[in-house]
Amino acid sequence: MADAREDQAAGLRRLFRRSPPQVAALYSAGRLRAENAVMAAHRIAGHALRVLVIDEAEGEAGLGGALGLGAGPDLLQLLDGRTLLSSVVQPVPGLLGRVPAAAAALTLPLLDDARRTCLFEALRILHRHAGFVLIHADGAAAAEPSALVHAAPRRLLVAEASACGATEAYQAIKQLAAGGAGSVDVAVCRARGRADAAAFFASLDTLVRRHVGVPLAWLGEVERDDLAAGLARPVLAARPGRPAAPAARRYTSWARLPACGTADARSHG
Repeated sequence: MADAREDQAAGLRRLFRRSPPQVAALYSAGRLRAENAVMAAHRIAGHALRVLVIDEAEGEAGLGGALGLGAGPDLLQLLDGRTLLSSVVQPVPGLLGRVPAAAAALTLPLLDDARRTCLFEALRILHRHAGFVLIHADGAAAAEPSALVHAAPRRLLVAEASACGATEAYQAIKQLAAGGAGSVDVAVCRARGRADAAAFFASLDTLVRRHVGVPLAWLGEVERDDLAAGLARPVLAARPGRPAAPAARRYTSWARLPACGTADARSHG
């Protein structure tokens, strides 16, 4: 299985490691997962980067609803000979655009060399116009990454500072570890402030180190920090200071909650 996945991702990896653009797989956690991912994409784009989102998440896990977009043609439809590349890029104010790619990501391992080359060429053309490419994927399926995700140099997890965010972030990281991720970049959103975000990350980091073993890199707060600059640094280049004990204990207890169905009392404004 691993050898087959490596073979599928080899050509993509060569493409993704060209600079520019920078490429990262994007996951999100919390009650507002899609909105959190969109917020991170806009924050990266706000630093003069043309951000292209390749969205391989399906259904409600995708970003179409959060962006106010319809389903649109999938990247795979380029192979029908009637669909133009320009028609699969959905315009998004503030971003280069969104490309629905759930079918393409699922079908890529089954394509023959000619069709796979066609999709690679389409991605190469798209990348030529981008400064940053985010491959958005569903954290629930992270244990079996697509060739697109497997080829991405980095994994970025946007975690909402809430009970649900802690639970989903921990589960997503476990899935990423099972899928072979060597490390995960983490950005925190919807925290009360810097100390709150740092406490959330420190608690998650402690839990992951104890039970999963995947190193986490702190990128800061989505709303306040330059995520693009953070992703340009080597992994684990920076970490927050030690948070206050009460907040750390609170977030540790949140991360052990079994589900995200119950709303916590804090605001998500």
